[in-house]
Amino acid sequence: MATKPGILTNWPWESLGNFKYVILAPWVVHSAYSWATKAGNERGLFNFLIFPFLLTRILHNQIWISYSRYRTAKGSNRIVDKGIDFEQVDRESNWDDQIILNGIILYLTIMILPGASHLPIWRSDGVIITILLHTGPVEFLYYWLHRALHHHYLYSRYHSHHHSSIVTEPITSVIHPFAEMISYFVLFMIPILTTTSMGTASIVSVFGYITYIDFMNNMGHCNFEFTSKWVFSIFPIVKYFMYTPSFHSLHHTQFRTNYSLFMPFYDYIYGTMDKSADALYEASLKRREESPDVVHLTHLTTPDSLFHLRLGLASLASKPHQAPTMVMWPVTFWSVLVTWIYGHAFVSERNTFEKLKLQSWVVPRYNMQYLSRGQRGKINKLIEEAISEADRKGAKVLSLGLLNQDEELNGSGELYIQRHPKLKIKVVDGSSLAAAVVVNSISEETRQVVLRGKLALMVGDC
Repeated sequence: MATKPGILTNWPWESLGNFKYVILAPWVVHSAYSWATKAGNERGLFNFLIFPFLLTRILHNQIWISYSRYRTAKGSNRIVDKGIDFEQVDRESNWDDQIILNGIILYLTIMILPGASHLPIWRSDGVIITILLHTGPVEFLYYWLHRALHHHYLYSRYHSHHHSSIVTEPITSVIHPFAEMISYFVLFMIPILTTTSMGTASIVSVFGYITYIDFMNNMGHCNFEFTSKWVFSIFPIVKYFMYTPSFHSLHHTQFRTNYSLFMPFYDYIYGTMDKSADALYEASLKRREESPDVVHLTHLTTPDSLFHLRLGLASLASKPHQAPTMVMWPVTFWSVLVTWIYGHAFVSERNTFEKLKLQSWVVPRYNMQYLSRGQRGKINKLIEEAISEADRKGAKVLSLGLLNQDEELNGSGELYIQRHPKLKIKVVDGSSLAAAVVVNSISEETRQVVLRGKLALMVGDC
């Protein structure tokens, strides 16, 4: 929420919660009915494709969210080291509201402009006009609108909501009050409405333009440097027409620089280019993967647990007992099949406690696979590879969580110590580590302690 929320701050369907998508239902039903009942030439292909396109936008955004969180957790090319708190996660949970708004605007466009529902698949002139209109009027008007939003009156009532996120994620790009998002959509509709009115619009020009906006928004707000140096070396002019994540990150840390939308040349023209942009870009590119002090090695549990990871769906990650919708079952099914034959432990999240750096790694295997004797050899190999990798990265302790510490599987980790006696890392099972934390928290004056429960032997020192 902005520091002094202005009018039209809240989204109109906020009270509907997860049922907000019913707003699109009448249009979706009507477009499907028209497609099914009308003859070939009368069918509006653009009208029919709007809802599937909105679904692809959700998928596009989710891919960026997952990939960005994975890269940020690994640490390679990371820009800002500060973590993301729960308040930001909650504040950015409505990132799909702008997709609903986009659907409403597209359906209204079809109702208002004659012939809009029967756009051709491709027209070269429409694509060229869209590019020119974005490069000129849209980028120019956005630059000055953005600067106006940083005036203390508008900033405190609207734009401060977006800038509450110092460390950005892809979805940060679309977290704005309702009135502010409307102003952006007015700008983005300039190429679409112009080409539609001129009769040069096409399905590719409209959907391609919106996809371009999504791609650039997501790329610019991910917290790792994405653009390779060779792009600017071979084509120096590109730096004026395409921003980078480090470029826009400075806008969220410095606030008064780098106002451009996607093309920085207006910042160069009007003198608002941050002087440290090139240095931050170079430093981010050179940054290597983070070397953790402690690694916790866990695994997937039920097939649905894939979506509860931080890399998955944030709305489910905060509700571990809530199952995803049936729509996600194809993804779940294929993930189970893939993990039977392939896998490698991956970084799920990172946390920092003062100077102590911790990472959670996930073995891509489910509970049912741990119960299969035929999978034990493969699982032990995955765990062994993870231990060796953590040792190479300089981690001091690796904790085996859940079934990774099973006595029958690997003797609570003793198997790996026997195979690799020269390991520098200390491998401990989760139960023993938890017991050690409890014991070390007991005051020195205590003379007697009773520990209850089944505790596995600790492997290595703690």
